[in-house]
Amino acid sequence: MAGLRSDCVVVHYHEIALKGENRPMFVRRLAENLRKATHDLGGVRILTPYGRILIQLEKEVSWPVLRERIRGVFGVANFSPATRTAREPEAMEAFLDSALAERTFESFRIAARRSDKNYPLTSVELNYRLGRYVQDRTRARVDLKNPEVTIHVELLRKEVLVYFEKHAGPGGLPVGVSGHVLSLISGGIDSPVASYLMMKRGCTVGFVHFHGSPYLTKASLEKAEELVQHLTRHQFKSRLYAVAFGEIQRLIVLSAPPPLRVVLYRRFMLRIAEEIARRERARAIVTGENLGQVASQTLENLTAIQAAARLPILRPLIGFDKEEIIDLAKTIGTYPVSIQPDQDCCRLFIPPHPSVAAEIDEVDKAERELNVPDLVKMGLETAQRMEFTFP
Repeated sequence: MAGLRSDCVVVHYHEIALKGENRPMFVRRLAENLRKATHDLGGVRILTPYGRILIQLEKEVSWPVLRERIRGVFGVANFSPATRTAREPEAMEAFLDSALAERTFESFRIAARRSDKNYPLTSVELNYRLGRYVQDRTRARVDLKNPEVTIHVELLRKEVLVYFEKHAGPGGLPVGVSGHVLSLISGGIDSPVASYLMMKRGCTVGFVHFHGSPYLTKASLEKAEELVQHLTRHQFKSRLYAVAFGEIQRLIVLSAPPPLRVVLYRRFMLRIAEEIARRERARAIVTGENLGQVASQTLENLTAIQAAARLPILRPLIGFDKEEIIDLAKTIGTYPVSIQPDQDCCRLFIPPHPSVAAEIDEVDKAERELNVPDLVKMGLETAQRMEFTFP
Protein backbone atom coordinates (compact mmCIF):
# COMPACT_ATOMS: atom_id res chain seq x y z
CA MET A 1 0.00 0.00 0.00
CA ALA A 2 1.40 3.39 -0.98
CA GLY A 3 -0.30 5.34 1.80
CA LEU A 4 -0.46 4.34 5.45
CA ARG A 5 -4.09 4.25 6.64
CA SER A 6 -3.16 3.93 10.31
CA ASP A 7 -2.85 7.21 12.18
CA CYS A 8 0.39 6.46 14.01
CA VAL A 9 3.32 4.07 14.30
CA VAL A 10 4.14 2.63 17.71
CA VAL A 11 7.88 2.09 18.27
CA HIS A 12 9.17 -0.23 20.98
CA TYR A 13 12.69 -0.37 22.39
CA HIS A 14 14.32 -3.13 24.39
CA GLU A 15 17.89 -2.47 25.51
CA ILE A 16 17.05 1.13 26.38
CA ALA A 17 14.40 -0.09 28.81
CA LEU A 18 17.16 -1.68 30.92
CA LYS A 19 19.04 1.59 31.49
CA GLY A 20 17.43 2.46 34.84
CA GLU A 21 17.76 6.11 35.82
CA ASN A 22 19.51 6.93 32.52
CA ARG A 23 16.59 5.68 30.43
CA PRO A 24 15.02 9.13 29.81
CA MET A 25 18.23 10.34 28.16
CA PHE A 26 18.32 7.30 25.86
CA VAL A 27 14.62 7.69 24.99
CA ARG A 28 15.09 11.39 24.17
CA ARG A 29 17.96 10.55 21.84
CA LEU A 30 15.97 7.81 20.13
CA ALA A 31 13.01 10.17 19.68
CA GLU A 32 15.32 12.84 18.24
CA ASN A 33 16.86 10.34 15.81
CA LEU A 34 13.38 9.29 14.66
CA ARG A 35 12.60 12.98 14.07
CA LYS A 36 15.73 13.33 11.96
CA ALA A 37 14.90 10.19 9.99
CA THR A 38 11.38 11.38 9.12
CA HIS A 39 11.55 15.18 9.15
CA ASP A 40 11.31 15.54 5.38
CA LEU A 41 8.16 13.41 5.09
CA GLY A 42 5.93 16.13 6.53
CA GLY A 43 3.03 15.79 8.94
CA VAL A 44 4.99 13.63 11.39
CA ARG A 45 5.12 14.24 15.16
CA ILE A 46 7.12 12.24 17.68
CA LEU A 47 5.57 11.57 21.09
CA THR A 48 6.97 9.61 24.03
CA PRO A 49 4.26 7.98 26.16
CA TYR A 50 5.76 5.77 28.85
CA GLY A 51 7.55 2.66 27.56
CA ARG A 52 7.22 3.41 23.84
CA ILE A 53 7.51 6.12 21.19
CA LEU A 54 4.65 7.19 18.95
CA ILE A 55 5.11 8.55 15.45
CA GLN A 56 1.88 10.49 14.98
CA LEU A 57 0.85 10.90 11.35
CA GLU A 58 -1.09 14.03 10.51
CA LYS A 59 -1.41 13.22 6.81
CA GLU A 60 -1.07 10.18 4.55
CA VAL A 61 2.54 8.98 4.38
CA SER A 62 4.12 6.40 2.07
CA TRP A 63 4.38 3.31 4.26
CA PRO A 64 7.31 1.71 2.34
CA VAL A 65 9.33 4.92 2.74
CA LEU A 66 8.44 5.37 6.41
CA ARG A 67 9.14 1.71 7.14
CA GLU A 68 12.63 1.89 5.65
CA ARG A 69 13.40 5.11 7.54
CA ILE A 70 12.46 3.54 10.88
CA ARG A 71 14.41 0.37 10.06
CA GLY A 72 17.54 2.47 9.81
CA VAL A 73 17.27 3.96 13.32
CA PHE A 74 19.33 2.14 15.94
CA GLY A 75 17.59 1.62 19.26
CA VAL A 76 14.31 0.47 17.67
CA ALA A 77 13.43 -3.10 18.69
CA ASN A 78 10.22 -3.31 16.65
CA PHE A 79 7.51 -1.04 15.28
CA SER A 80 3.94 -1.31 14.07
CA PRO A 81 1.46 0.81 12.12
CA ALA A 82 -1.32 1.38 14.65
CA THR A 83 -4.68 3.08 15.10
CA ARG A 84 -5.65 5.03 18.20
CA THR A 85 -9.08 4.55 19.75
CA ALA A 86 -10.85 5.66 22.90
CA ARG A 87 -10.38 3.56 26.04
CA GLU A 88 -13.92 2.21 26.29
CA PRO A 89 -14.29 -1.42 25.18
CA GLU A 90 -17.11 -0.37 22.85
CA ALA A 91 -14.72 1.98 20.99
CA MET A 92 -12.20 -0.83 20.56
CA GLU A 93 -14.92 -3.13 19.28
CA ALA A 94 -16.14 -0.49 16.84
CA PHE A 95 -12.64 -0.14 15.40
CA LEU A 96 -12.22 -3.90 15.15
CA ASP A 97 -15.54 -4.15 13.35
CA SER A 98 -14.28 -1.95 10.52
CA ALA A 99 -10.70 -3.28 10.53
CA LEU A 100 -11.77 -6.93 10.37
CA ALA A 101 -13.97 -6.29 7.36
CA GLU A 102 -10.79 -6.19 5.27
CA ARG A 103 -9.22 -9.34 6.74
CA THR A 104 -9.89 -13.05 6.56
CA PHE A 105 -8.27 -15.56 8.90
CA GLU A 106 -9.04 -18.86 10.56
CA SER A 107 -7.28 -18.33 13.91
CA PHE A 108 -6.33 -15.38 16.07
CA ARG A 109 -5.39 -14.20 19.53
CA ILE A 110 -5.71 -10.93 21.41
CA ALA A 111 -2.54 -9.60 23.06
CA ALA A 112 -3.62 -6.82 25.42
CA ARG A 113 -1.23 -4.84 27.64
CA ARG A 114 -2.05 -2.13 30.16
CA SER A 115 0.33 0.65 31.11
CA ASP A 116 -2.53 2.10 33.19
CA LYS A 117 -3.11 -0.45 35.95
CA ASN A 118 -6.11 1.53 37.21
CA TYR A 119 -8.17 0.59 34.17
CA PRO A 120 -11.28 -1.32 35.35
CA LEU A 121 -10.55 -4.39 33.19
CA THR A 122 -7.42 -6.48 33.64
CA SER A 123 -5.42 -7.54 30.60
CA VAL A 124 -6.92 -11.04 30.86
CA GLU A 125 -10.44 -9.65 31.05
CA LEU A 126 -9.82 -7.38 28.07
CA ASN A 127 -8.38 -10.29 26.11
CA TYR A 128 -11.51 -12.32 26.86
CA ARG A 129 -14.00 -9.59 25.98
CA LEU A 130 -12.32 -8.57 22.71
CA GLY A 131 -11.62 -12.18 21.82
CA ARG A 132 -15.27 -13.08 22.21
CA TYR A 133 -16.25 -10.10 20.05
CA VAL A 134 -13.80 -11.05 17.26
CA GLN A 135 -14.88 -14.68 17.42
CA ASP A 136 -18.56 -13.75 17.10
CA ARG A 137 -17.71 -11.37 14.25
CA THR A 138 -15.46 -13.69 12.22
CA ARG A 139 -16.18 -17.25 13.45
CA ALA A 140 -12.39 -17.74 13.64
CA ARG A 141 -10.98 -19.89 16.44
CA VAL A 142 -8.74 -18.67 19.24
CA ASP A 143 -5.18 -20.02 19.06
CA LEU A 144 -2.83 -18.72 21.74
CA LYS A 145 0.29 -20.55 20.48
CA ASN A 146 0.33 -20.25 16.70
CA PRO A 147 -2.38 -17.85 15.53
CA GLU A 148 -2.74 -16.70 11.96
CA VAL A 149 -3.39 -13.16 13.23
CA THR A 150 -2.41 -11.46 16.49
CA ILE A 151 -4.39 -8.37 17.45
CA HIS A 152 -2.25 -6.20 19.72
CA VAL A 153 -4.01 -3.83 22.11
CA GLU A 154 -1.96 -1.37 24.19
CA LEU A 155 -3.96 0.53 26.78
CA LEU A 156 -2.38 3.88 27.65
CA ARG A 157 -3.58 6.51 30.10
CA LYS A 158 -5.50 8.55 27.53
CA GLU A 159 -6.02 6.23 24.56
CA VAL A 160 -5.65 2.73 23.18
CA LEU A 161 -3.38 1.58 20.37
CA VAL A 162 -4.51 -1.33 18.19
CA TYR A 163 -2.32 -2.98 15.57
CA PHE A 164 -1.99 -6.25 13.66
CA GLU A 165 1.66 -6.55 12.65
CA LYS A 166 5.18 -6.05 13.96
CA HIS A 167 8.27 -5.13 11.99
CA ALA A 168 11.75 -5.79 13.32
CA GLY A 169 13.99 -2.81 13.97
CA PRO A 170 17.80 -2.93 13.98
CA GLY A 171 18.08 -2.96 17.79
CA GLY A 172 21.17 -1.58 19.51
CA LEU A 173 21.50 1.87 21.07
CA PRO A 174 20.55 5.26 19.59
CA VAL A 175 23.40 6.88 17.69
CA GLY A 176 24.84 9.67 19.80
CA VAL A 177 24.67 8.14 23.29
CA SER A 178 28.14 6.53 23.26
CA GLY A 179 30.44 9.28 22.03
CA HIS A 180 32.30 10.01 18.81
CA VAL A 181 34.82 7.71 17.08
CA LEU A 182 36.83 7.86 13.85
CA SER A 183 36.78 4.88 11.50
CA LEU A 184 39.49 3.93 9.01
CA ILE A 185 37.30 3.05 6.04
CA SER A 186 38.66 1.41 2.92
CA GLY A 187 36.67 0.44 -0.14
CA GLY A 188 36.57 -3.16 1.05
CA ILE A 189 34.12 -5.36 2.90
CA ASP A 190 35.31 -5.23 6.51
CA SER A 191 35.61 -1.57 7.54
CA PRO A 192 32.05 -0.52 6.56
CA VAL A 193 30.70 -3.40 8.65
CA ALA A 194 32.90 -2.38 11.59
CA SER A 195 31.61 1.20 11.27
CA TYR A 196 28.01 -0.02 11.20
CA LEU A 197 28.54 -2.06 14.37
CA MET A 198 29.94 0.96 16.22
CA MET A 199 26.93 3.02 15.17
CA LYS A 200 24.73 0.23 16.49
CA ARG A 201 26.44 0.61 19.87
CA GLY A 202 25.45 4.27 19.94
CA CYS A 203 28.58 5.93 18.53
CA THR A 204 28.62 8.71 15.99
CA VAL A 205 31.26 7.73 13.45
CA GLY A 206 33.58 9.95 11.44
CA PHE A 207 35.61 8.48 8.60
CA VAL A 208 39.11 8.69 7.14
CA HIS A 209 40.11 7.01 3.88
CA PHE A 210 43.68 6.56 2.63
CA HIS A 211 44.08 6.36 -1.15
CA GLY A 212 47.15 5.68 -3.27
CA SER A 213 47.25 8.98 -5.16
CA PRO A 214 49.34 10.00 -7.07
CA TYR A 215 50.42 6.44 -7.92
CA LEU A 216 46.95 4.87 -8.08
CA THR A 217 43.57 6.11 -9.24
CA LYS A 218 40.99 7.38 -6.77
CA ALA A 219 38.61 4.46 -7.46
CA SER A 220 38.86 3.36 -3.82
CA LEU A 221 37.93 6.88 -2.69
CA GLU A 222 34.84 6.86 -4.90
CA LYS A 223 33.81 3.59 -3.26
CA ALA A 224 34.49 4.98 0.21
CA GLU A 225 32.29 7.99 -0.56
CA GLU A 226 29.46 5.69 -1.66
CA LEU A 227 29.86 3.53 1.46
CA VAL A 228 29.85 6.54 3.78
CA GLN A 229 26.72 7.89 2.10
CA HIS A 230 25.03 4.52 2.61
CA LEU A 231 25.99 4.40 6.29
CA THR A 232 24.89 7.98 6.87
CA ARG A 233 21.25 6.82 6.82
CA HIS A 234 21.89 5.57 10.37
CA GLN A 235 23.38 8.79 11.80
CA PHE A 236 22.08 11.49 9.41
CA LYS A 237 25.36 13.42 9.13
CA SER A 238 28.85 12.11 8.38
CA ARG A 239 32.27 13.58 7.67
CA LEU A 240 34.91 11.84 5.55
CA TYR A 241 38.59 12.82 5.31
CA ALA A 242 40.40 11.59 2.20
CA VAL A 243 44.18 11.36 2.65
CA ALA A 244 46.62 10.87 -0.25
CA PHE A 245 48.96 8.18 1.04
CA GLY A 246 50.91 7.12 -2.03
CA GLU A 247 53.92 9.43 -1.57
CA ILE A 248 54.22 8.47 2.10
CA GLN A 249 54.31 4.83 1.05
CA ARG A 250 57.01 5.56 -1.52
CA LEU A 251 59.21 7.23 1.10
CA ILE A 252 58.74 4.28 3.47
CA VAL A 253 59.78 1.91 0.69
CA LEU A 254 63.00 3.85 0.08
CA SER A 255 64.35 3.27 3.61
CA ALA A 256 62.44 0.48 5.36
CA PRO A 257 63.11 -3.28 5.20
CA PRO A 258 60.58 -4.80 2.76
CA PRO A 259 59.04 -7.27 5.26
CA LEU A 260 58.07 -4.38 7.57
CA ARG A 261 56.42 -2.14 4.98
CA VAL A 262 52.83 -3.20 5.68
CA VAL A 263 53.18 -2.72 9.43
CA LEU A 264 54.78 0.69 8.87
CA TYR A 265 51.99 1.72 6.50
CA ARG A 266 49.43 0.88 9.17
CA ARG A 267 51.32 2.74 11.91
CA PHE A 268 51.46 5.90 9.82
CA MET A 269 47.77 5.60 9.00
CA LEU A 270 47.05 5.42 12.71
CA ARG A 271 49.16 8.48 13.48
CA ILE A 272 47.47 10.55 10.80
CA ALA A 273 44.03 9.31 11.86
CA GLU A 274 44.78 10.24 15.47
CA GLU A 275 45.55 13.83 14.51
CA ILE A 276 42.26 14.01 12.60
CA ALA A 277 40.48 12.38 15.55
CA ARG A 278 41.76 15.09 17.88
CA ARG A 279 40.44 17.78 15.55
CA GLU A 280 37.08 16.00 15.49
CA ARG A 281 37.11 15.32 19.24
CA ALA A 282 36.82 11.59 18.60
CA ARG A 283 37.76 9.40 21.53
CA ALA A 284 38.82 6.23 19.69
CA ILE A 285 39.93 4.82 16.33
CA VAL A 286 37.87 2.07 14.68
CA THR A 287 39.29 -0.47 12.23
CA GLY A 288 37.89 -3.44 10.34
CA GLU A 289 40.73 -5.73 11.39
CA ASN A 290 39.97 -9.30 12.39
CA LEU A 291 42.53 -11.66 13.81
CA GLY A 292 44.55 -13.69 11.32
CA GLN A 293 42.82 -12.61 8.11
CA VAL A 294 45.89 -11.10 6.41
CA ALA A 295 49.57 -10.63 7.21
CA SER A 296 49.10 -7.32 9.02
CA GLN A 297 46.44 -8.83 11.29
CA THR A 298 48.41 -11.45 13.17
CA LEU A 299 48.52 -10.92 16.91
CA GLU A 300 52.20 -9.90 16.73
CA ASN A 301 51.61 -7.38 13.94
CA LEU A 302 48.49 -5.94 15.55
CA THR A 303 50.56 -5.41 18.70
CA ALA A 304 53.33 -3.68 16.73
CA ILE A 305 50.79 -1.45 14.95
CA GLN A 306 48.95 -0.52 18.13
CA ALA A 307 52.22 0.48 19.82
CA ALA A 308 52.20 3.59 17.61
CA ALA A 309 48.77 4.68 18.84
CA ARG A 310 47.79 6.84 21.78
CA LEU A 311 44.03 6.66 21.38
CA PRO A 312 42.16 3.39 21.98
CA ILE A 313 41.74 1.20 18.90
CA LEU A 314 38.36 -0.51 18.63
CA ARG A 315 38.14 -3.65 16.46
CA PRO A 316 34.51 -4.84 16.50
CA LEU A 317 35.27 -7.60 13.94
CA ILE A 318 38.30 -9.04 15.72
CA GLY A 319 36.70 -12.46 16.34
CA PHE A 320 34.65 -12.72 13.13
CA ASP A 321 35.50 -15.02 10.24
CA LYS A 322 35.24 -13.77 6.66
CA GLU A 323 31.94 -15.46 5.88
CA GLU A 324 30.33 -13.88 8.93
CA ILE A 325 31.54 -10.45 7.82
CA ILE A 326 30.31 -11.01 4.26
CA ASP A 327 26.87 -12.06 5.56
CA LEU A 328 26.67 -8.88 7.65
CA ALA A 329 27.78 -6.75 4.70
CA LYS A 330 25.00 -8.24 2.60
CA THR A 331 22.46 -7.65 5.36
CA ILE A 332 23.35 -3.97 5.82
CA GLY A 333 23.64 -3.30 2.09
CA THR A 334 27.34 -2.42 1.76
CA TYR A 335 28.45 -5.64 0.03
CA PRO A 336 27.54 -4.70 -3.59
CA VAL A 337 29.68 -1.56 -3.34
CA SER A 338 32.55 -3.20 -1.48
CA ILE A 339 33.11 -5.91 -4.09
CA GLN A 340 33.48 -3.46 -6.97
CA PRO A 341 37.09 -3.49 -8.25
CA ASP A 342 39.37 -0.67 -7.15
CA GLN A 343 43.02 0.14 -6.46
CA ASP A 344 43.53 -0.13 -2.70
CA CYS A 345 46.57 1.75 -1.39
CA CYS A 346 47.28 -1.16 0.98
CA ARG A 347 48.35 -3.15 -2.10
CA LEU A 348 50.75 -0.46 -3.28
CA PHE A 349 54.45 -1.40 -2.97
CA ILE A 350 53.58 -4.64 -1.14
CA PRO A 351 56.65 -6.89 -0.67
CA PRO A 352 56.47 -10.55 -1.76
CA HIS A 353 56.96 -11.81 1.81
CA PRO A 354 55.58 -9.38 4.43
CA SER A 355 56.43 -10.11 8.03
CA VAL A 356 53.74 -11.93 10.00
CA ALA A 357 55.48 -11.48 13.36
CA ALA A 358 57.05 -8.04 13.47
CA GLU A 359 58.84 -7.14 16.69
CA ILE A 360 58.19 -3.67 18.10
CA ASP A 361 61.92 -3.05 18.55
CA GLU A 362 62.71 -3.74 14.90
CA VAL A 363 59.77 -1.62 13.74
CA ASP A 364 60.93 1.26 15.95
CA LYS A 365 64.43 0.87 14.54
CA ALA A 366 63.11 1.04 10.96
CA GLU A 367 61.13 4.18 11.78
CA ARG A 368 64.25 5.94 13.05
CA GLU A 369 65.30 6.09 9.39
CA LEU A 370 62.13 8.09 8.62
CA ASN A 371 61.10 11.62 9.54
CA VAL A 372 57.90 10.59 11.31
CA PRO A 373 56.50 14.08 12.08
CA ASP A 374 57.10 15.27 8.52
CA LEU A 375 55.37 12.24 7.00
CA VAL A 376 52.37 12.67 9.30
CA LYS A 377 52.24 16.37 8.40
CA MET A 378 52.43 15.45 4.71
CA GLY A 379 49.39 13.22 5.06
CA LEU A 380 47.41 15.84 6.98
CA GLU A 381 48.16 18.50 4.37
CA THR A 382 46.60 16.35 1.63
CA ALA A 383 43.44 15.61 3.63
CA GLN A 384 40.22 16.63 1.89
CA ARG A 385 37.06 16.95 3.98
CA MET A 386 33.67 15.85 2.65
CA GLU A 387 30.23 16.16 4.22
CA PHE A 388 27.30 13.74 3.86
CA THR A 389 23.68 14.06 5.00
CA PHE A 390 20.56 11.89 5.10
CA PRO A 391 17.79 12.16 4.14
